[in-house]
Amino acid sequence: MPAPLFIGSEIYRRSSYGGRHPLAIPRVSTVIDLTRALGWLPAAQYRTSPRARPAALTAFHTPDYVAALVRAEAEGAVDEATRDRHALGTFSNPVFPEIFRRPATGAGGVMLAAELVRHGGIVHVPGGGTHHALPDRANGFCYINDPVLCLLRLRALGMRRIAYVDVDAHHCDGVEAAFGGAGDVLMLSVHEERRWPFTGALSDDAGGNAFNLPVPRGFGDAGMAAVRERLILPALEAFEPEAIVLQSGADGVTEDPLSRLEMSNGAHAAMALALAGMAPRLIVLGGGGYNPWSVARCWTRLWGALNGHPMPDRLPPEAEAVLEALEWRGRAGGRAPPAAWRTTLADPPRPGLDPAALTGRIAALRARLPGLAERMAALAGAPRMAPPLPAMDADR
Repeated sequence: MPAPLFIGSEIYRRSSYGGRHPLAIPRVSTVIDLTRALGWLPAAQYRTSPRARPAALTAFHTPDYVAALVRAEAEGAVDEATRDRHALGTFSNPVFPEIFRRPATGAGGVMLAAELVRHGGIVHVPGGGTHHALPDRANGFCYINDPVLCLLRLRALGMRRIAYVDVDAHHCDGVEAAFGGAGDVLMLSVHEERRWPFTGALSDDAGGNAFNLPVPRGFGDAGMAAVRERLILPALEAFEPEAIVLQSGADGVTEDPLSRLEMSNGAHAAMALALAGMAPRLIVLGGGGYNPWSVARCWTRLWGALNGHPMPDRLPPEAEAVLEALEWRGRAGGRAPPAAWRTTLADPPRPGLDPAALTGRIAALRARLPGLAERMAALAGAPRMAPPLPAMDADR
């Protein structure tokens, strides 16, 4: 198999949702800098993300909504009617200078990733993973649903069994709404219970092709390992996907301010490595994550694991300098971050709760595994016509 590829863009370095927003922090740019400082991102493995054209985004989003995004960027504001209809200009989804270009770049990156794995391989797109956006509305910090566009592109390239695995702390409501009842897309989501958007109940099967596992606070590494081995891998084995898309939101780690799942970044790396052996194609996206140090360390560790790099006990000076330069305004930890955030990459294991606490929930979902492939095939019905491949522009 060829070496994994990394898709990034400089647009993330100069773009922010605004000073008071949880996504005011640098994320993708820090991952790029940190991987390069470690010598883990040679030019041969890096690709610059293209920017999807408006027409490409209408594979999922409505033309009126895409036009509203373009107009909001050009005018720097939205009127009341646009705010009410499309949820733009709110606290969660504010108007900012790159309100169209930034999410369109994320979308272009994941669609390029689909093309790059056409004949097999692994691609990491940390700028992707905005799984809440809806066809006609922004939702939950997400303007464009790039996971949906990635799955649609894989389908258009001829994939007939695609698995979507989401380990973000928040349920993937936008992806589920897009593919509920689709026999060619299996969706598995592990997310914190009683956490926004308050969807993805254990009983919610989205028409038969979704496995939703809400988990309690303090879930930890042991919980994720149990779910991985007892549910996710058996489901994938039964489904035999041709491609897997992993949304690896970093908001489940202990230091994140918006969840309480209490995992280490090793849980994310272990998940990616396990999934890499379950299909000939793997695309790993980013997602949530609201502590700049924990996001950078999580996604960099994940990339290192996919490439077989040993984890250093202490970062080299060039890598420490990248983390030393970060700021997190308005947070106590940002004023005096712990030394481990700045000098190490791998978190120590954080076992969390006893996996036995999850037995009933896992058993309820495992009961659906026998005959999974046959049920998915029945859902698929007649073969789908592959939509035309939309075009992309180069990001400038």
